[in-house]
Amino acid sequence: MAYKIASADEYLAITGAGIDTVKITKKAMIWPLQRCHKFSIQPQDYSINLQTMTREKLQFLLPVVFTIGPDVNRRGARGRREDLGDAPEDLGDALMKFAMLLAEGESKGGITGKQHIENIVKGIIEGETRVLVSSLTMEEIFSAREEFKRRIFRNIQSELDQFGLKIYNANVKELRDAPESNYFNSLSKKAHEGAINQARIDVAEAQRRGNVGEAQRVGEQNREIAKINAETAVQKTERDSEKAKAEATLATRKAEYKRDVDIAQIEATRATEARDEELRKAVEVKRAQTELERLRASDVVKATILRESKQQAADAKNYEEQARSNAALYSEQKAADAHAYKVKAQAEAAYISAAKEAEARLICQQKEAAGISAMANAYADMSRAFGGPAGLIQYLMIEKGVYVDLAKANADAVRGLNPKMTIWNTGAQAGSEGSSSQGTGMGGIDSIRNLYQMLPPLMSTINEQSGVVLPEWQFGKLADQISQEEVNGKGITGLGTNGK
Repeated sequence: MAYKIASADEYLAITGAGIDTVKITKKAMIWPLQRCHKFSIQPQDYSINLQTMTREKLQFLLPVVFTIGPDVNRRGARGRREDLGDAPEDLGDALMKFAMLLAEGESKGGITGKQHIENIVKGIIEGETRVLVSSLTMEEIFSAREEFKRRIFRNIQSELDQFGLKIYNANVKELRDAPESNYFNSLSKKAHEGAINQARIDVAEAQRRGNVGEAQRVGEQNREIAKINAETAVQKTERDSEKAKAEATLATRKAEYKRDVDIAQIEATRATEARDEELRKAVEVKRAQTELERLRASDVVKATILRESKQQAADAKNYEEQARSNAALYSEQKAADAHAYKVKAQAEAAYISAAKEAEARLICQQKEAAGISAMANAYADMSRAFGGPAGLIQYLMIEKGVYVDLAKANADAVRGLNPKMTIWNTGAQAGSEGSSSQGTGMGGIDSIRNLYQMLPPLMSTINEQSGVVLPEWQFGKLADQISQEEVNGKGITGLGTNGK
């Protein structure tokens, strides 16, 4: 018992116990009383040089080559289950026919299975080819070479089917003369001579056509060249004209673009300069405001420090004078109590006086330091309370009377200048007419009347304070019509040139 497997180009043919005829498979378990034979399925080439005769009794040699092998594609229905070891044999399998043909050849003495198949195939090819050629003429064989090949293929294949064989390729080589026959040689000579004569004729005809055609081509060439030169000249002129137009357009566009670019650059420069001037002006304004605030703060701080320093110096001087007077009184009392201790009392008085002075200076300095520290803390609290240093400075100026002092200084500065001032009133309070118009809704008329009432005293005041005399045709007559009673009655009062 053994398990056998066939290679890719082989099959197993199994006979014996359990198998009626032959079992074809690729792998199988070989049981006792069974025989297994491997056979190849590769196609074989069969080359035959046939001597045959046409219907015209012309003999020739017909070399043919056929590639024939088992038809592995034409299997029975059961043959497709060859992978099953127990599959029954298939009587319609082409491989089974081929295997039986091999076995038949081996059963005969002196030859192998391949030789037996070769004899059968060559016999079929010779017989079918001769039958086919004998029914055709030589001209039919030459003129319908492909049809002749197909008919040989079809007749031989129909005979090979009964042995499970298939023609994979068929090739009919060049026909040759049989021994003692010159048919193809004569035909070749005839064709050769005819070809030579025809070639001479063709050469002469070709030379004639060539010379005529050459002359025609030269004339056509000259005409075409002249036509092309003329068209080229016209096109060149048109291109030059278009080029000139394009160059002019380009120059115009370049000039326009350059003008736009120059204008844009000038506008950008002017805008930059204007913006720079605006920023510089804003900086100068900020700088002036800062300098003004700094000067104001500096003046206020200086005035505050000066006043406080003067106050502290005065307090220290009073304290020193008081201490000195107390020391003198104490020394006089000691002198009255005991003259004997005068020297000692004077020394003690001098010592006490020096100690007092030192203590007074110490206390003064401590007070000054404590006052400055307390003042700084107070100023910090007041600064936060008044919203910043600016609010604190205004408060201190009000508290210390700085604004009053400034007003007095301004008054002293203008004292003795004797300014001229004139005050007049217009409106409802100027007389009874103005009060009566409020109840009647005549506010617009009152405004116009007040404006005209203001003009005469205004012109009179200008004349009194500056000496300018207005033309009579404008306000001279109008001023003369205003009496002193009207001025006093309507609330227009004037102060003289003395400022009363």
